[in-house]
Order: sequence, then C-alpha cells, then structure tokens
Amino acid sequence: MRSYKDHLILKSSTIKDALTQLDLLAKDAILFIVTSDLKLIGSLTDGDVRRGLLKGVSIDDGVMEIIQSNPKFVKKGDYDIQKIISYRNDNYRILPVIDQEGLVINVINFRLLRSYLPVDAIIMAGGRGTRLQPLTDDTPKPLLRVGDKAIMEHNVDRLALYGIDDYWFSVKYLGEQIEAFFGNGENKNLSINYVWENEPLGTIGAVSKIDNFKHDYVLLTNSDILTNLDYEQFYLDFIEKDADFSLVSIPYQVNIPYAVLEEGDDGLIKNFKEKPTYTYYSNGGIYLMKRSVLDYIPKNSFFNATDLMDKLIAENKKVISYPLAGYWLDVGKHEDFKKAQEDIKKIKF
Repeated sequence: MRSYKDHLILKSSTIKDALTQLDLLAKDAILFIVTSDLKLIGSLTDGDVRRGLLKGVSIDDGVMEIIQSNPKFVKKGDYDIQKIISYRNDNYRILPVIDQEGLVINVINFRLLRSYLPVDAIIMAGGRGTRLQPLTDDTPKPLLRVGDKAIMEHNVDRLALYGIDDYWFSVKYLGEQIEAFFGNGENKNLSINYVWENEPLGTIGAVSKIDNFKHDYVLLTNSDILTNLDYEQFYLDFIEKDADFSLVSIPYQVNIPYAVLEEGDDGLIKNFKEKPTYTYYSNGGIYLMKRSVLDYIPKNSFFNATDLMDKLIAENKKVISYPLAGYWLDVGKHEDFKKAQEDIKKIKF
C-alpha cells in the first residue's frame, strides 16, 4: 500500500523533483507542499507544472514558483460527514488531512476510499474462542483465516475502506500474536493502539481504559464478525436521528407452518393468519455511540454492551437500532467457520 507521504514534497524541492514524484504517483498525481515539519502550505499537479513552464519557469526552479497556495484539506477531529460528501461529489479525489497545528498526518484518496468517517473504532479481540477449539489452541480466533485474510483483517479493511483510521484493539488471549500481526498500523496508513485486559471485562468494559479518542463518535465491533455493512449509511442514520447509541440489528424470519389464530381480550377468536412469517431482530455486535456515553462504563469492571444500553435507556438516552440489509456472520462455531469459507468466495466485501 502506498504511504501518504508519497504525496508530500518539501517546499525546498525543485520542479524537476516534483515531476519525478508526480510521475511515480501516476493516476493519483497530486503533491502537497510542506515545510520540514510537514506543515501544509500548498498543492501541485501536472497542470500547475505545465502552466508554469508555458510562463517561462524552468524545471530547475523551486516548486514555490508554481504552487496553489490554498489547497482543500480536512482537519482531523474537526469536520462533519457532509463536508466529506461534498468534496467527494465535487470530484476532489485526493485531500490532505491536517492536525490542529496544520501538519499533514494523512492523505485520503476517494479512488480507494468510500468515505472518511469522523469515528474512532474499537475492536474487541480478547476472547478465548472456546467453541472453535482446537483451531484456537495456538491461534487467537481473530487471526483464523477466512479466504486469504484473517477474520479480523477483513474487519479492519472494511472499516478502513470508510476512512476510519484510528483504532483500539482490546486483546487478552494470545494478544501478542494480534499485536505482532497488525503492529501499529503504519503499513495500512492506520493508527492502532492496544488495550490489554488482565482479566475478562465483558464486551465493552475494556473501553473504560481508553481516554484519548480522536473524535466525538466511537464505533465498537466484535472481531469475529464478517459483514458488508455500509458504515457511512450506518453513521448517517445515527446523525440524522440524533441518537446517543445505535446497534446494528440482524433480521431473522420465523416461518410458522400452521394457521395462527388471533384472540381478542375477551378470549374470542378474531382472525386466522395462514402460515405467517414473523421477523425478529437480534443484536449484531456492532455499535455506534457518542463518546460522551462512555462515561457510563465503570472503570476496570466486567461490563457488557447490553449493560450500557440498559443504563442509557434508564437515563432516557436515545438508543436506536439499524437493521442490516446486507451480509452478516458471527464466526463463533465450527459450522460458522465452514460457512464463512464458502461465503467469502461469493459475497462482495
């Protein structure tokens, strides 16, 4: 994977240097001019070079002679999704991401990404995977391979496709293998931190150990889920409904093979439904929440996501569900693992 730094060029560079770098970038040919400490000061494309040469600028002149001094950019932790959608719709394909000091910390490319969500992601990856023994005796369940990738890598790559680049992995059982596999995320242009559970803390308790989130919204997911969820639509639904907490819900249909009678309060039969189908929804293990609701999680205590939902509902917070229309599979048992191997061949992720 190309490093975002391939799009950066020092302001002391020559136009010839820029041409060489632009040629290497091929269809992604845009450069962002930075100071030695990576502060953004301008942008440069092939078109800027051509216009400069037509005006008599030499390729041995400095890039500062021909830069665009007001480039579009995204400021980390200080943007909304509508701004991103607007850039995307206006065909701004490649944009630098700057921090609060104006230093370039990433470059987003909408040829490769579908969105750039202002969200931190937590992946719960500390479980023992007992139901998948003996496969998990020497390998943590998140690193079992489905197709050509580990289960958890499918998760990370899907989230990264929507521009989520700040991660916390909650690990315990064989967590050293997970840390060795993903490292700090640099090879995927991501930032990955690790939260170690010295003792089991439930499905969300370990989140109480994190105090340096980058955004106001946090997405939490189990590590053993395969899904083609559209995370941008999930996020937009959350924002549109001004929710405090949202969970992805999985529809299940129950077919009754007989006619079902309906009684009134008086015990009299009012109606018959012939072989009806009922739809129920279950918890999909993927949650989106305002960062502020994490204050309800007790410090270093066993605590499940359902416990948090109970607390929020009791406090009259807005807890909603997002019914999933796409693919979802919890790879928890041997039959699920076998199904995943077949599904990965035909489901588009």
